[in-house]
Amino acid sequence: MSETKQVTQGKPRNNSAVVFMCLAFVFGMGAASYAAVPLYRMFCQLTGYNGTTQRVEQASSEILDRKMRVTFDANVAPGLEWEFKPVEREVNPRIGETIQVNFTAVNKSSEAQRGQAVFNVTPGEAGVYFNKVQCFCFNETVLKPGEKLDMPVVFYIDPEITRTVESKNIHTITLSYTFYPKEGPKPLASREDGTKTLEKKL
Repeated sequence: MSETKQVTQGKPRNNSAVVFMCLAFVFGMGAASYAAVPLYRMFCQLTGYNGTTQRVEQASSEILDRKMRVTFDANVAPGLEWEFKPVEREVNPRIGETIQVNFTAVNKSSEAQRGQAVFNVTPGEAGVYFNKVQCFCFNETVLKPGEKLDMPVVFYIDPEITRTVESKNIHTITLSYTFYPKEGPKPLASREDGTKTLEKKL
């Protein structure tokens, strides 16, 4: 009789342990899912995986005689009535040379619209060697109805691209941008003419 009682009393303790482990598992999976996006983004930025370019603070100190053909692609996602295109379709800088190219965007709608550009480089192996010193994609962009904005990109190709097996035979790189609609509060930063157009991401 006493043995039966002990077994009966032991079951609630086992059930509680199972419930606790299940809750811990669910919480852990939720935390892992929440962290996955920033961790993946950090991985891409460090490795250039999936064509992610690098952001740098200064120009290259080494310039090679070899040139690299760089072409540009510009797209606008549904939800933005913008005309978006590169001023030049391609350039041929020397590897390591810091150059500036420009894109233009025009708001074709009758209301102010807010956008954020995302980007990638193809072939993907070149992403880690494509260094941006300045880019409109670092900020969100707001255009008033009919407003046209010139947007610079300052970049160079790291000379290391010629020294690795995976990338040394690359001769053409394509930098592609897509503007997506962005919801949020009005921007705070202003251009020199006083027009508020950009907001720096925190």
